[in-house]
Amino acid sequence: MDDELLTADEVAARLKATPRFVRRLVAERRIAFVKVGRLVRFEASAVTAYIERNRVVPMTRAHLRDYLGEVA
Repeated sequence: MDDELLTADEVAARLKATPRFVRRLVAERRIAFVKVGRLVRFEASAVTAYIERNRVVPMTRAHLRDYLGEVA
């Protein structure tokens, strides 16, 4: 197994967030996790995938104008 399992505190440190935020991600099933008995652990690749899914790319004014024209 190449992927080490991380604790909620370690994930919070990587995300620069609080452990409470990580627990909320788990409760809302917004991040993949592994149950080891009653413990919750995270694969490093799951944290990376979460970050990539939530990445917001910048838009130019032209793209924004086109997008707003489509939805109006």
